[in-house]
Amino acid sequence: MRLMVPHPGHFEALKEIIEVKEAEGLNEVDEVFMGGSPEVMGSGRGVLHAPLIDEIREQTEYAHQHGIKMNVVMNSPCTGGHHLTFEGYKMFEWYFSELNKVGVDAVTVAEPYLAELLREFPMQTVVSCLSYVDAPQRAKFFEDLGADVITVDTNINRHFSLLEGMVKAVKCEIRLIVNEGCLYRCPFRYSHYNLASHLSSLNQPRAPLFAPDFYFDKCINIRLRDPTQIIKSAWIRPEDLKEYEAIGIKNFKLSGRTKTVNWIIDCMRIYSKRSFEGNLLELLDCPQMLRYMFYIENEKLAGSIEKWKSCKKICNECGYCGALTKEALTYLK
Repeated sequence: MRLMVPHPGHFEALKEIIEVKEAEGLNEVDEVFMGGSPEVMGSGRGVLHAPLIDEIREQTEYAHQHGIKMNVVMNSPCTGGHHLTFEGYKMFEWYFSELNKVGVDAVTVAEPYLAELLREFPMQTVVSCLSYVDAPQRAKFFEDLGADVITVDTNINRHFSLLEGMVKAVKCEIRLIVNEGCLYRCPFRYSHYNLASHLSSLNQPRAPLFAPDFYFDKCINIRLRDPTQIIKSAWIRPEDLKEYEAIGIKNFKLSGRTKTVNWIIDCMRIYSKRSFEGNLLELLDCPQMLRYMFYIENEKLAGSIEKWKSCKKICNECGYCGALTKEALTYLK
């Protein structure tokens, strides 16, 4: 197993992550990822600390000294068309060149044009989950564009037949995000990430500095009214990683680069050790506030993966997740 760990972007956080990794022998930790410069493009998350090229060099050198790869995330699903202009092309070519010079190992992108542009550089091209790769055919398209790693659309984390078909269809690596708690088949997902990409960008003059997050508020509201939606989300329990390894997937990613370093380290430790006792919501990147409202006993979810592996995902005819919610979820006062 190879585990990719989120990094908030500042040097002290990287040092803490690597110190714990080495002190506890968490050899599964293979790579860290952080946001790129918002002056170049936005991303699917806010950037709390945006290191300049010189700091990226220092952090990359430090990571390499400890056997860790560095990945820079530039996965905005919308650039307003700027990337297709001559100025945009030259800007991305320059930035990728600078990342390559300082030793960055991989760049994560959502835009197919940028995936193809990255072929000019020796860095790994990692396709973001925001490219919504959800079928073998789509994976093959991205591999042909130059993808070395494809981060699968989290909506199919429990669609084992699709995942197995994807592994067989391409030669590049397939990567799964294990602790995202977004709604399954969320109707707001595309619009929400489009909003995030604009709010996190400084190179689009008409991008607002702030906007009310309508999509997040709706997302929370739906789960408060119907907690079954939490169980239906596509998270993967630490204990169930072996089920994915059995079909040929050995590359896993933790979500949460905007979270605290302590939380990131706890998740890194738990997924490396493949075991957790407690409230599953403590591990989920989105939305963390639900852990103060609900307690989902992870131990009571044991064996649920067997049902999900063969589930047809026709929820109105099934009822399994509803029954599991009644068994495993407790309302907190």
